[in-house]
Amino acid sequence: MLQAKVNEKKEYRVEQMDGEWYVNDTPVKWDIRMLPNGLISILYNHQSYTATLESVNHKTKEVQLNIGGRPYHIALKEPIDQLLSSMGLDMALAQKVEPVKAPMPGMVLKILVTPGQQINKGDGLLILEAMKMENILKATAPATVKAIKVTEKTAVEKGAILIDLE
Repeated sequence: MLQAKVNEKKEYRVEQMDGEWYVNDTPVKWDIRMLPNGLISILYNHQSYTATLESVNHKTKEVQLNIGGRPYHIALKEPIDQLLSSMGLDMALAQKVEPVKAPMPGMVLKILVTPGQQINKGDGLLILEAMKMENILKATAPATVKAIKVTEKTAVEKGAILIDLE
């Protein structure tokens, strides 16, 4: 059974038994497919939705979706995560802080933090313009800003280290 927390508010139990899907022990009929154009087609309760996958963090098991113009942040816990959490060994708390990298090529518009600053999960770090959209890159965990590796109005490539954290 998976646990899914949506927008850090609602929690759901999702499982598949005998070919049927259940959400909070209620059977659901859905069909989810990746389309060739990168969109996601969702059929749920006889309604059709189109979603875009904004980001996936495999380490923290978090997904950012946009469905019908509304953002959804989904945090997943697999059975092993649930077991470790119940034992007080939550892997999310034990994770090493990773540097902030550019998720796509773009232009650094504004840096929102300074070296030595303490940050919390969800705090805005910098604004990256990509494909004519402004994206606020946020902290994934509490940390301290060690160094800022870019300057404002600088173009960056995908994967470039923008901010070192500790």
